[in-house]
Amino acid sequence: MTSSLPPNLAALLDQQPGDRVLLVDDVPDNLSLLHDALDEHGYTVLAATSGEAALARALQGQPDIVLLDALMPGMDGFEVARRLKANPATAHMPIIFMTGLTDTEHLVAALQAGGVDYVTKPLDPRAVLARMQVHLQGARQARQTRQALDAFGYASIAVRAGSGRLLWQTPLARELLQLYYGTVAPITPTPVLDWLRRCLDLMGDPAPGAPAPAEPPRLTAELGARRLSFRLHHCIGADEGGGPGGDWLIVMREVSDAAVIRSLGLSFNLTAREAEVLYWVVKGKINRDIGDILGASPATVKKHLERIHAKLGVETRTAAASMALTRAKEIHPQWEL
Repeated sequence: MTSSLPPNLAALLDQQPGDRVLLVDDVPDNLSLLHDALDEHGYTVLAATSGEAALARALQGQPDIVLLDALMPGMDGFEVARRLKANPATAHMPIIFMTGLTDTEHLVAALQAGGVDYVTKPLDPRAVLARMQVHLQGARQARQTRQALDAFGYASIAVRAGSGRLLWQTPLARELLQLYYGTVAPITPTPVLDWLRRCLDLMGDPAPGAPAPAEPPRLTAELGARRLSFRLHHCIGADEGGGPGGDWLIVMREVSDAAVIRSLGLSFNLTAREAEVLYWVVKGKINRDIGDILGASPATVKKHLERIHAKLGVETRTAAASMALTRAKEIHPQWEL
């Protein structure tokens, strides 16, 4: 039941930024030691010296991996890990514990709290980097996939059919679910959950990782001139506790002028205003008309257009419009001028 993504998706994946690491330790010397080593190897480092700060940094900075001190005053690393895993916005982040505790019960506690690995103190930066690489590959692929899907208009969510819990979502999916249904994770909108369960009743119970045996009906939601469709993609895992239905990846696409503008911005790394200008260029509007529509002067529109030309690597208005139209039709085949 899977469908291919646009052919230039691979090129977009290659353009993703470097890995972000959240480093959490209440000892400044430990922070300094690892910060320098990580920075030297090209990582973007976010630092926190307390459990509360770690939760805030993780939510705001969306790191690809977390290096977490187990023992800290106040909220310890075990509690930080549990809270990170309980929040759908941070649950996907792999956590490596840094600990001087080597007793089996403490190491088990680290894994039970949500850690994927641990390194022992005193820290050897080379060992830390090696352990990070083991777990970053999967995290990197997941991050790139989520970002690429969003850029091509394929917002996605993962839903646990048995409990109805929304496990994770891409940034675009978060925006769309709030707009259409007024819900936030971990709540799955009732119409979406009901649709998912109806699909599973029709399909039977495919194994984790396997595509569904047939294309189930799609769900659509309308908001004025905007329309959002949901497609069941594939089963990504078994429900914890053996619950019915498993965990499912659902792909969402919106068809609207707003969605086209947003997709152009993401695809070409444009600002919101530049994306609007490019959209109206595609529509055949001249600078004066675009200025009237956007409440800007023709001179301002011209400056935006110059930056658009530079970002797209073209020299003329016609070339920019052609390139944008091709991309818009790839992302939104049903969209018309």
